[in-house]
Amino acid sequence: MIHIYSGDGKGKTTAATGIAIRAAGAGMLVCFCQFLKNGTSSEIALLRSIDGIKVSCCEECNKFTFEMNDEERSAVLKRHNEMLSEAKNIIEKASADMIVLDEFFGAYNTGLLDRSCAEYLVLNCPENIELVLTGREPAQIFCEAADYHSEIRSIRHPYENGLPARRGIEY
Repeated sequence: MIHIYSGDGKGKTTAATGIAIRAAGAGMLVCFCQFLKNGTSSEIALLRSIDGIKVSCCEECNKFTFEMNDEERSAVLKRHNEMLSEAKNIIEKASADMIVLDEFFGAYNTGLLDRSCAEYLVLNCPENIELVLTGREPAQIFCEAADYHSEIRSIRHPYENGLPARRGIEY
């Protein structure tokens, strides 16, 4: 089953983290892959401490995509493709019950992962594996394939008034 958490609002990663914790609590094996983030977000430490959850992040990603130079983009692309390959292997071996691809749509939309591989992985994921995808502006191909699609819409956010992201709240 394919789950999508999309939109411009705060809470997509939080929702994906919650469903991963719920699945692990039910005895399911979870692979949590976080694209475009280097593993320093507060939820990652907790996820790594939970039996049944394996976490992969992109340690090479230390800037927003629009700030990256060609060398940095290349390193992030390489790591993202490794993470996609890990997810594909997990699917082929049925070695997890749930795979979370957090910030998947951001990586896809900015060309920081192999799009054909990403599409193949999503469109050929067996129904007995829960595949959770998050990010802004999912391509229609993914929306049409989704079994669940929740859109998180921003109505108000302190960032709009100049308040920077806060540890434990936004990251």
